Amino acid sequence: QVQLEESGGGLVQPGGSLRLSCKTSGFTFRNNYMSWYRQAPGKERELVAGISSAGSTSYADAVKGRFTISRDNAKNTVYLQMNSLKPEDTAVYYCWTNFWRAYWGQGTQVTVSS
Repeated sequence: QVQLEESGGGLVQPGGSLRLSCKTSGFTFRNNYMSWYRQAPGKERELVAGISSAGSTSYADAVKGRFTISRDNAKNTVYLQMNSLKPEDTAVYYCWTNFWRAYWGQGTQVTVSS
């Protein structure tokens, strides 16, 4: 079955960096569009970044220039490099794809605080 497993979250100071990973299985990863979403306490889940099967990327305005999404088709893994982190980036980050229906990972907590 389709599985998405995020890792790499944690506590980081403002201005710091983290790299999130989403290891996948159960579908042909190289053919699928992959996205990262996040959900902060009391807020709706929002799209952070996406990457097509061809490697084209898109970003939310709030993270442009600071976050980079990438993929390794040999490892069936999508990444989110997050630099210059701000307290407002604090959220649970989720990996997403669509294979006949939407699939989500379990999420990984990112906390940006001094």
